[in-house]
Amino acid sequence: MLRKIGLPIVFLLLAYGFWVSPDFKVIAAGIAIFLFGMLSLERGINIFAGGMLEKMLRIITDRLWKRLGFGIVATMLMQSSSLLSVLIISFLSAGLLDLAAGMGIIFGANLGTTTGAWLVAGYGVKVNISAYAMPMLVFGVFLALQKPRPLRGGYVLSGVGFLFLGIHYMKEGFEAFRAGIDLTRYAVPGLLGLLIYVSLGIAATVIIQSSDATMVLIITALSAQQIAYDNALAMAIGANIGTTVTAVIGAIGANIQGKRLAAAHFLFNLITASIALLMIRQFVWLVDNFSDLVGIAPDDYALKLAAFHSLFNLVGLAVMLPLIDVMAKALRKLLKAGPVLIDRPRYLNRAVMNYPDTAVEAVRNETLHLYDNAIEIILHLLGLPVGLVLSKLDLQQVLAQHRRIPRYDVDDSYGRKIKGIYSAIIAFISQARVSHATGQARSLYALREASRSIVEAIKSAKHLQKNLYKSALSGNPFVIGQYNIIRYQLALVIRELDALRKGVMDKELPLLALDNLKILIEEQDQQMNHAIDGLIRERKISPEAGTSLINDSAYMYEIKKNLINTAASVFVMKRPEEIAIERQMTLDKAELLDVLNPDGQRQTKT
Repeated sequence: MLRKIGLPIVFLLLAYGFWVSPDFKVIAAGIAIFLFGMLSLERGINIFAGGMLEKMLRIITDRLWKRLGFGIVATMLMQSSSLLSVLIISFLSAGLLDLAAGMGIIFGANLGTTTGAWLVAGYGVKVNISAYAMPMLVFGVFLALQKPRPLRGGYVLSGVGFLFLGIHYMKEGFEAFRAGIDLTRYAVPGLLGLLIYVSLGIAATVIIQSSDATMVLIITALSAQQIAYDNALAMAIGANIGTTVTAVIGAIGANIQGKRLAAAHFLFNLITASIALLMIRQFVWLVDNFSDLVGIAPDDYALKLAAFHSLFNLVGLAVMLPLIDVMAKALRKLLKAGPVLIDRPRYLNRAVMNYPDTAVEAVRNETLHLYDNAIEIILHLLGLPVGLVLSKLDLQQVLAQHRRIPRYDVDDSYGRKIKGIYSAIIAFISQARVSHATGQARSLYALREASRSIVEAIKSAKHLQKNLYKSALSGNPFVIGQYNIIRYQLALVIRELDALRKGVMDKELPLLALDNLKILIEEQDQQMNHAIDGLIRERKISPEAGTSLINDSAYMYEIKKNLINTAASVFVMKRPEEIAIERQMTLDKAELLDVLNPDGQRQTKT
């Protein structure tokens, strides 16, 4: 609602500004070109180094200094802490990071974003960078139009070119402004000016959706002497607060972990900004001494602003870094997941679609979520507690203690715990930006089939439920006994699959274990049909009851088969084609060893 109202207001204000001042058009065009450069840079990084970012994320979560370093370096490359914040929220929602790791990266990003201010203040406003922008645009666009994927990384080059061009137009616009209007006449000294310009910094960042663009705007205005130094410092503090709005917006569609990270980002920037406001005189004194030490001219306020921006972010980092674990613990207590009436996807969000490996991992985690819900439904309709079935207790004893088959609305549970998640998985896979010829595409296809197998297992369980419930009311002990065998066999397969799932945490899932399970359920199916035939022949059960048992035995077999198929795609960390190749290599090696002696000479059989 706010966006629908805000966008027309922004358009009206821009139209009024264009009408009132031609110079305002130049500044606005500079901002637009700069933002377009950021979009091009983002696209180029996704094409050229998207997979690299994902691989780096997998090795940086074990040490705090690695998380900080990644946040600093990634923000320096992207030139957007807001973009990295949304990206990390997406990775956290996909289950690739924990909260403390995400916080470490975000804190590092806050320091990394200050590098842009140094580049603009030290180089951008003092040199005619448009001369460098033009060749970058020409070569960058030419490369981006090429078909080979690495060459399309030219978006990075064109993105930097647009950034340079945007800075040039903002600087030119403010220089032209100075000839007609002196904005420094509107400078407001004291506490009131501090609060007003902090608010302006927040508003500008919220509208532009980039603290880096806001800082460029402030520095170019300051270098053109269109804003007072004290007011520029206040706007820089406001930009730090305003950049969290992008992260908060990005967390709206995220899970509870993403919301916690957005809250941590907001608190970090708010506390850092509060320290800067309360100690602004001390920071100005430190900046002046630092400038004298490194040789920054006393009247070079653009570089002094960059130093101030880095200094208060560094102090904020020093204050908040020891509190990461405490803050993470507090956020877990304050922001809790509400009661689940309709279970929703936990790991899927649009931002991870641009990162193929992360998209696969998100779908895998979501399929596991779907699998867990399905196991809960199946065991519930069998009248067996999940905790006991997955424990080490004797299964026969568990069945003896839970003979009663409860009434259970499978359709309601399907609607609340399966349908929405399954639909989200299918939609996500169909929209994911993954080339059809890649391993990720094959992995996503296998996961889609796995989620379909889960749904098929639920449908078979629904068919099984009707006669299962009636069997408890039957006075025939042989019918009751056969349905107890069905309950036992299903519970046994679910327990075995859970044991295999836990086993892959430390080592690869033994592929033969799944093959053995497939052989086992085939044997169980044959044995049960043979037993039912014998009961009918011996007239211990009626042909009608025997027919129902045969059908329900088939439903049981389908449930077990679909669950095992799901495990093969979801529990095994390797792609399906890798599994097939490894299995064939194992067979080939065994055959080779049979026919070769230790010296490598072929044996002759007598």
